[in-house]
Amino acid sequence: MPAEKRRSALLEGVTAGVLFGTAAVFVRFAAGINASSVAFWRLAIAFAALTIFVLFSRKALQVDLIRKNAKTLIVLSALLGFHFVFFTSAVNDTTILNATVLVNTVPFFSLLISALVFRLKPSRQALFGLGISFIGIWLIAIGESVIKGTTGGVSPSLRGDLEAVFAAVFLALYLNYGKVVRNRMNIFSLMMPIYLVASLFVGFGSLAFGNSVLSIHLSPVVVASLIGLGLLPTAVAHTLYFSSLSSLKSFETATLALLEPVGATILGIAAFDEVPAPIFALGAALVLAGIFFTIRKGEKGFELS
Repeated sequence: MPAEKRRSALLEGVTAGVLFGTAAVFVRFAAGINASSVAFWRLAIAFAALTIFVLFSRKALQVDLIRKNAKTLIVLSALLGFHFVFFTSAVNDTTILNATVLVNTVPFFSLLISALVFRLKPSRQALFGLGISFIGIWLIAIGESVIKGTTGGVSPSLRGDLEAVFAAVFLALYLNYGKVVRNRMNIFSLMMPIYLVASLFVGFGSLAFGNSVLSIHLSPVVVASLIGLGLLPTAVAHTLYFSSLSSLKSFETATLALLEPVGATILGIAAFDEVPAPIFALGAALVLAGIFFTIRKGEKGFELS
């Protein structure tokens, strides 16, 4: 794998991981909107944003490849839709602390799927780095619980915790299943149909349960929050996140998303004056160190079993 392509993919993944931290801020401002509506508008706005960008930049869409890979794109759309709905529900049904920590188990599930399905054996260094990152995530969670006066790791709702785990599993499946098609198509030809079909999937799925994603109170604050959610952590961050699969293993891409709690905490300081406990610095350092060890070896970090 050319070193330049890998460096570019790493930059995409790091940028995505940092921008994912904005999601928590936008969701906070959009409080009161049901999970399906948040997921629908997030996806629809992301699709609209990419469409406008492609039209003005005159990027070429691989229409023939979109047709040939239609079934795969539909599966990816369903997995992404499930991920967004379950994660948003988790934030509503359990603490943000628990939801954020549990959804960041994506690298573990992605690694498990890569090993069992694709017969890829991670190096000890990669496993060590992943372990360090998880310790860092938990330290950040403990720091948040100290500030908010909650009992770290004790959830008020098992349902919300399970929803966060399901969100992680769906995203891990999405990354592993999407890596193959990412190598066949350019990123815009992939993400535009995925965002569109996923939004329709969520919208019609919501109607089947008697809810309409259109019948919500759209105050100026909510509108601004949904637009921000659709643009930064979705149209920009998630597109870069998926794009990085072109030169990274699925679990490497997932590991870079562990930057989300770090970015979210920093934004929390700026937006809500939520200063973390001193332990946050140690947790953030471990996350960064773990990411470094995980991605350091590249393809040498895997062996065919």
